[in-house]
Amino acid sequence: MADHILIIGAGGFVGNRLVQALTARGQAVLALCRHTPGSIGAEAEIHVSPGDDPSDYRPLLRRSRAVVHVASASTPGSSAARPMLELDENLRPTLALLQALQEFPAKPLLYVSSGGTLYDPKAKDADELARVAPRSYHGAGKIAAEHFVSAWCTQFGGAATIFRPSNLYGPGQTQRAGFGIVPTAFGKLLRGETLQVWGDGSARRDYLYVDDFVRLCLAALDAAPIAGAHVFNACSGTSVSLDDLFAMIERVTGRQLPRSYDATRPVDMPRVEMQADRARAMFGWIAQVGMEEGLARTWKWFSTTQR
Repeated sequence: MADHILIIGAGGFVGNRLVQALTARGQAVLALCRHTPGSIGAEAEIHVSPGDDPSDYRPLLRRSRAVVHVASASTPGSSAARPMLELDENLRPTLALLQALQEFPAKPLLYVSSGGTLYDPKAKDADELARVAPRSYHGAGKIAAEHFVSAWCTQFGGAATIFRPSNLYGPGQTQRAGFGIVPTAFGKLLRGETLQVWGDGSARRDYLYVDDFVRLCLAALDAAPIAGAHVFNACSGTSVSLDDLFAMIERVTGRQLPRSYDATRPVDMPRVEMQADRARAMFGWIAQVGMEEGLARTWKWFSTTQR
């Protein structure tokens, strides 16, 4: 029976959290991972595959009522000067999925894009119609994938929800080079090391607690599909500078965070300011977890599980 939800990228930070939320409410889940995952929802059915060929998806799509694509193998930093990384690691698997979905146009797709890498940094409180001007190959790959998803919808009558989340953080986000300033800073604190900061600390970001984003994903999966591709920002609506973030981390942990400042990288956005009024109107969603509360929850998990 086609009663499962297929999560592509289930072994990652957000995918794992979503699998746990879905299985906790009794939903059958097919968890597709590129590598054998560590801890993941006990009730999920795990499949390991590179996902770069349509045949990797067809047997799973037959058993699924909806698809969530949350896989990403790069960041703005890791993709710098490496455009082929986006093709091989991100776009190729996404296009393979879309080719497989041509045979299953009635399966709604939830595609997780990026808000923090797409918008023109001159845009204040950017909504979904704001100008996109990605500085990184990672961001360019995300906007390209959005257009491919939209083309699938147009050609085959598909229904897709595209979320553009700001910087996600929270429990479950482990240290991984280039992925997430919060776990990177927490790891430096635990080891007594100095954090390397790109730029002078004035760059502004919007940070969204992972469970707030998972609530939005669940709301989208519960909603009736609407034909076409529909884009929604997902953010807290408040941007803070890196130095403000570090000050909050020090208050939450009670520790001083040693840091050094280096030249800004060309791929780094100087400012990310977004608004999510459209998600509020469509799904009744709003971010609920404040920054310091979210950092405190994350530190409690991180300091007891990571070294």
